[in-house]
Amino acid sequence: MTSTAQPPASGARAAHPDHLGHVIFITAAAAMGGFLFGYDSSVINGAVEGIRGKYDVGSATLAQVIAIALIGCAIGAATAGRLADRIGRIRVMQIAAALFTISAVGSALPFALWDLAFWRVLGGIAIGMASVIGPAYIAEVAPPAYRGRLGSFQQAAIVIGIAVSQLVNWGILNLADGDQRGELLGIEAWQVMLGVMVVPAVLYGLLSFAIPESPRFLISVGKVDKAKAILADVEGKHIDLDLRVNEIELAMRSEHKSTFKDLLGSRFGFLPIVWVGIGLSVFQQLVGINVAFYYSATLWQSVGINPSDSFFYSFTTSIINIIGTVIAMIFVDRIGRRPLALIGSAGMALALAFEAWAFSADLIDGKLPHAQGVVALIAAHVFVLFFALSWGVVVWVFLGEMFPNRLRAAALGVAASAQWIANWAITASFPSLSEWNLSGTYMIYTFFAVLSIPFVLKFVKETKGKALEEMG
Repeated sequence: MTSTAQPPASGARAAHPDHLGHVIFITAAAAMGGFLFGYDSSVINGAVEGIRGKYDVGSATLAQVIAIALIGCAIGAATAGRLADRIGRIRVMQIAAALFTISAVGSALPFALWDLAFWRVLGGIAIGMASVIGPAYIAEVAPPAYRGRLGSFQQAAIVIGIAVSQLVNWGILNLADGDQRGELLGIEAWQVMLGVMVVPAVLYGLLSFAIPESPRFLISVGKVDKAKAILADVEGKHIDLDLRVNEIELAMRSEHKSTFKDLLGSRFGFLPIVWVGIGLSVFQQLVGINVAFYYSATLWQSVGINPSDSFFYSFTTSIINIIGTVIAMIFVDRIGRRPLALIGSAGMALALAFEAWAFSADLIDGKLPHAQGVVALIAAHVFVLFFALSWGVVVWVFLGEMFPNRLRAAALGVAASAQWIANWAITASFPSLSEWNLSGTYMIYTFFAVLSIPFVLKFVKETKGKALEEMG
C-alpha cells in the first residue's frame, strides 16, 4: 500500500543505533522462536517412517498426524497478535517457549498415535505464536534503515533450525545403525529426534528474559520513560526521543486496537491490503516448499535412495536453504523486497518444472534412471535456493512492514493463519497426491510458482526504507 505520509521529523528513518551489536543480539534472541519454528516443523521429516512402522498406519493417516500440527499453527498465529497487544510481546514469547518444551517431551514419550498427535498440535500452537510474534517484535524494535536485514533474522533462524534438525536426525540415525526404530537411550531413535528440541526450547525461554519489551507496546500501556530508554538504545540517542514518542503516540491516538472487524472491507470481505498479505502467505506455501522439509527423506527413499543418503540429502538441501537466506539478507535492503520475490518466482517455476519432468520417468528396479535422478536432485536444491533467496525471506519482511499500525497485529495474525492453513493443505495432500502422480503433483506446484509472478506485479507494493508510521 502506498502512503502520502511525510518522513518522520524525529529522524527515525535515518536512525543508527549507538551499539548495533546489542540490537543484533535483541533481534537474534527474538528470532530464536524462528529457530524453533524451523526445527519443530522439519524434525518430523526424520520420524515419518519410524511412526509409520511403530503404529502400522497408511499414508493418509500418517499424513494427518504429520499435518495436524499445522492446525495448531493456525490457532497460535490467529491468537498471538491479540494476546501480544494485551500482555506484551515478551510474555507471548515465554508462553511459546513453554509450549515448545512441553511438546518436545510429550512427542518423545507418546503412549499412542492420538497422544502423539496431541503433542504435535501443542507444538504447532507454539510455532504459530512464534511465526507472528517474531517478525512483529523485530519490526517494532529495528531502526528503519536496518529493518529489512534484521527482519531477515526470523527467516535465517528458521532455515538454521531446519538444517540443525536434519543434521541431528542424520546423526541420531547413524547412532541407531540406520534404523529409525533402533533403540537409543531406552526409546526408539525417532522419539529421540523429537525430544532433542527441548534444549533450544528452554534456551528460547531464557533468552526472552534478556531482551526488552517493544517500545510501541510500552507506550500503549503508559510506560513512556521505559519506551524512551529502549528507543534510545535501538535507534540511537541522536534522534529526538520526545518527538519520536509523539509520532508513535499520535499514530496510536488516531487509531485503535486492531480487531478482526477492522480488517473487513465493504466489497470483498477483507480490505485489499489484508488480501495482499493473505496472498503472499498462501503463495509461499502453494509452491510446495514444505514438502522438501517434511517429506524429503521419504521422497528420496521412494525413488530408490537408501535411508542414510536420503537423510544426508535432506541436510544438504537445508544448507542450500541457509545460503539462499544469506543472499536474501544481503540484498533485501539493497534491491528491495519486490524484485527478490519476482526473481525467486521465476527460478522456482523452472526448477519445479525440471523436477516434474524427472519424476515422470518410470522407475527401473525401484530407482529413477540415472539422468532423471541427477536432474531431480539438482532441481530440488535449485528450487530451495530460489525460495530461500526470495519468498522465504521477503514474505516475513513484508508481513512485518506492510500493514498500517491500526491493522498490523490483527492483519499479521490473519495472514499467518492463512499461511498455516495453506501449509496444512499441501502437507496433508502430498502423500496421496504423490501416490496418484508424483510428476503431476510437481506440475501443480509449478503452476502456483508461475501464478505468483503476476500477483506480485499487480498487487504487491515495495516497503523498503519506510518507517512503520508511514504505512498508511
